[in-house]
Amino acid sequence: MILLRSLAFHTAFYLWTTVLSLAGLPVLVMGRQKVLVFAKFWTGSSVWLLEKICKTRIVWRGLENLPRGACIIASKHQSALETLALSTKGADFSFILKRELMAVPVWGWYLKGTGQVAIDRAKRGEALPDLTRQVREAIAQGRQMIIFPEGTRKPAGAPPKYKSGVGYLYTDAGAVCVPVALNTGLYWPRRSLSIHPGTVTIAFLEPIAPGLDRLGFLQLLESRIEAATAALIAEALAADPSLKRARARWDSAIS
Repeated sequence: MILLRSLAFHTAFYLWTTVLSLAGLPVLVMGRQKVLVFAKFWTGSSVWLLEKICKTRIVWRGLENLPRGACIIASKHQSALETLALSTKGADFSFILKRELMAVPVWGWYLKGTGQVAIDRAKRGEALPDLTRQVREAIAQGRQMIIFPEGTRKPAGAPPKYKSGVGYLYTDAGAVCVPVALNTGLYWPRRSLSIHPGTVTIAFLEPIAPGLDRLGFLQLLESRIEAATAALIAEALAADPSLKRARARWDSAIS
């Protein structure tokens, strides 16, 4: 039943995305704010489809920690789910993503239209000055920058590996940083079609004020996210014994 529901969701998601992408083309010439509203409608409706078809719903915690103005949102990354869900809560969001996505027909037009921040990963360290400039400009415009400090999705419970880039962005932009913990990987693992029913938790943690040095910030960010994420994973496993069998399979993939 889980697999059938998951396949139904993926089918509905891609069909809905295709319909919206084509129907929304006129919005692309209406300005960034209109495109942003349209994009949030897409992500919000996709999360709604997930809940209705797969019976996987999101509980949000710590929303009072999320400012409406400019900030950096540094999130744990376990699943495709938070990529969709986080944008539904940001008032004026921008993701940091790889530049290649901007070249994808239709999809890339929407990324440009919403003012997403692109990084040329082929340039490695040379790309950092351009990235910090873009983030600094976005923060000055009042946007909420969403970044995944580990750079890629990692299985729930995998050893953390935070990259230094988020530290440079934090010190350069001089903005408050809101850490995000979650347990999405228990329900929608990376590289998996199967989506487990249940209650996913995404938590906005206590913000980190600007002014720390880069190393001190990175240590604090990792400790807060990892401790809270471990607690959310333990909470979910205790509440739903069926997740433990799936967790055993994922643990073997980690090792």
